[in-house]
Amino acid sequence: MDHQGSVPLRSGPAIDAAGVFLLLITLAVFLLPIFLLFPPTPPSRSDAILQTHSRLGLQDSEKSGLASSPGSGPRQPKGAQATIQSLFIYPVKSCKGIEVKRSKVLPTGLEFDRLFTFAQLKSPFPLGLDSSEAEQTRHEWEFITQRQFPLLATVQVDIYLPDIIRSRATGVGSIAPSSDAFLILRFPWQEAGLRGTLAWVGAKFARGRNALPEKEIMLPVAFPSEDEIKQRDYKYEDVKIWKDTVTALNLETELPRELRLYLGVSNRLGIFRIDPARLRQVHRCAPTKADAGYQPVTGFQDAYPLHLLNLSSVRDFSDKVEKDAILKTLDPRRFRANILIDGADAYDEENWKTICFKPGPGTSRRENSKFHVSCRTVRCKLPNVDPDTGYRHPVEPDRSLRKFRDVDEGAKLKGCLGMQMTPLFDKVDSPDDMESWVEVGMPVEVLERGTHIYLKQ
Repeated sequence: MDHQGSVPLRSGPAIDAAGVFLLLITLAVFLLPIFLLFPPTPPSRSDAILQTHSRLGLQDSEKSGLASSPGSGPRQPKGAQATIQSLFIYPVKSCKGIEVKRSKVLPTGLEFDRLFTFAQLKSPFPLGLDSSEAEQTRHEWEFITQRQFPLLATVQVDIYLPDIIRSRATGVGSIAPSSDAFLILRFPWQEAGLRGTLAWVGAKFARGRNALPEKEIMLPVAFPSEDEIKQRDYKYEDVKIWKDTVTALNLETELPRELRLYLGVSNRLGIFRIDPARLRQVHRCAPTKADAGYQPVTGFQDAYPLHLLNLSSVRDFSDKVEKDAILKTLDPRRFRANILIDGADAYDEENWKTICFKPGPGTSRRENSKFHVSCRTVRCKLPNVDPDTGYRHPVEPDRSLRKFRDVDEGAKLKGCLGMQMTPLFDKVDSPDDMESWVEVGMPVEVLERGTHIYLKQ
């Protein structure tokens, strides 16, 4: 039989371009709910810990106290009652802060503030030609900030506190004691290859289109026991902060190498927890032990336990700062204050010596909180760093601070903005007695006025 001109037989149905497109759409519709319910990344530690803990600070649905008082926002009526507008704690020095509605005040400042600092292991430089072998091989830990590594500003910090109600609701049962709080650090990081691509897709599905893959680090908030220190291979080591050297606990073993690469730190990177038994004593402009009734101390704050910022002063200063495409407004968060007030005249806080925060309408606390206003805050170049992006502006606001805020005889040619404070307590017989509370909405009463002259370290 002649088969010339016959059509070859097909082994299956033909699939044209339209069929391929329909097949892809069908797969997408089928897989989309699966990706939404089961993102292609494992659950994070922060997701898991929410079964038994609550995140400290304002929740996503709550409005920031700074939302109505940006650096370039409207002025408060002259003579208005000054009140606390916002409160911030910074558990890890130079990383993102946590905005809270209220906070316990301890001798070291606001609770959970500056408990940790990152540090790098540095060798002495420069060395003299006649340096000994011991000097040449000596290394020391030195704290780091956004001044050297601006991407610290983008490291997210959260504290999770035990929540017995949430624990019972999820059926977990009894939870750890109240000291079992955790700190979680998060920073952007995407692995190379397919694993990184899946993490990128998972982040979008889990947290929205602007989300990026992240790595997490979980640390204990409470100072570890000796058994925990041995088990986790933590070490007591000296770390230098400005001109002070303090013995603190190095939790370096908890840090992934990716964090050092992300920040751009070439030396060994450690993270230190302040030892409650080895706090730094505060002298200079702080009240004496005789005047305060106790020896003022601090953790990893620069020099004093607390920092107060007057938003009226920020607005006045902001008007003098030259803006550009990068620096469009002067965000008060650049100055990393703990207590931000509004309603006082610009720079009036520079004449305060003793103040008291009192209960106000709508506040839950019924007791006063008293502070010694110790000195002005002398500014370095850290406020040049954008608190959201970690981008460091080449000149502002440092240039304007030096030009317009050279106001302290003890810090010539330096810019000043904000005030350093030391807590005062009615009872000082026991450490348990030395605490008070501050809360958003508390009015400020000025008890004593006077002049300030900064004393260098």
